[in-house]
Amino acid sequence: MSSTTTTDHLNPSAMTAKLEAKIAEPSSPNVEAESVDAPKSSSSSALKSFISGGVGGACAVLVGHPLDLVKVRMQTGNAGGGSVSGMLSDTLRKEGVRGLYRGVSAPLTAVSPMFAVSFFSYDMGQRMVKSYGQWGMTEDEREGVPYTLSMAEICVAGALSAIPTTGIMAPSERIKCLLQVQANEVERGGKAKYSGMMDCARQLLREGGMSSVYKGTVATLARDIPGTVAYFGMYEWSKREIMKIQGIDPNKGQLSLPAVVTAGGLAGMACWTVGIPFDVIKSRYQTAPEGKYNGIFDVYKALIKEEGYAGLFRGLRPALMRAFPANAACFLGVELSKKTLGFMD
Repeated sequence: MSSTTTTDHLNPSAMTAKLEAKIAEPSSPNVEAESVDAPKSSSSSALKSFISGGVGGACAVLVGHPLDLVKVRMQTGNAGGGSVSGMLSDTLRKEGVRGLYRGVSAPLTAVSPMFAVSFFSYDMGQRMVKSYGQWGMTEDEREGVPYTLSMAEICVAGALSAIPTTGIMAPSERIKCLLQVQANEVERGGKAKYSGMMDCARQLLREGGMSSVYKGTVATLARDIPGTVAYFGMYEWSKREIMKIQGIDPNKGQLSLPAVVTAGGLAGMACWTVGIPFDVIKSRYQTAPEGKYNGIFDVYKALIKEEGYAGLFRGLRPALMRAFPANAACFLGVELSKKTLGFMD
């Protein structure tokens, strides 16, 4: 080691000058705020996605449940031929506000963690796709060149997010649908079989074990994989287009709240437009008496025979009416939560 280097190393004035010069160095404008190669940033981003997704899920349920109630009753043949507005007003008149939220405990209990897992999985899916896209790059190339996911890569990440959420969604949907249909039967003078969400789960376990609780899982997965592709794909595409209109740099700027609401609402409508046929099949299969159908394909054949292909889109109107406000609320909750959790970066 040379004497000059040793002197500079021990000289406080030289050390101070070097530190000031280091602080004054401008950071590279091409380095992304959240890099897959930065473990701390990646873990904090994933945790924020998990928490924010849970908040968004709760917002979606609270805003959209009344119309979801109407959708399920229409799909299972318990609507009595009424219109969406007529069913809402009739339920409100007979059962009050509480009636509009019949069966809400099951989705509220499950949807918050389900959305948390969904947004967490989507975050992880994005990172997996991004890592694959950066395969073969050096570390300097990864850090120096911003990587924007293509729409195809976003759709792949969306599809991946549906797989882990099905384990939570399927039993929740089963219980929710049974409670909603039961409420309509009670109105007609029938007797309630379940006293609530937990009682429904206990009886299903006692009567058919876990297979009964998870009845309709395949249909749920068949609905959710294309649904989440459309969901996250439409949100990201809408977000980018709105940002272009607003003149916001997608690598630096943030969406305004009205833009988040618009993109989120459109995402929800796209999801249900794609997923409604399997949702109809799922609802019928999950609420049918044991032994009525041999599987979801049997449900499909019976439905086509009785109602034609139009039957696959039963409940689409309330689903779309619910989708926009519910998912606008969801993404609004997600984005506001992420902003609130900015201290985790």
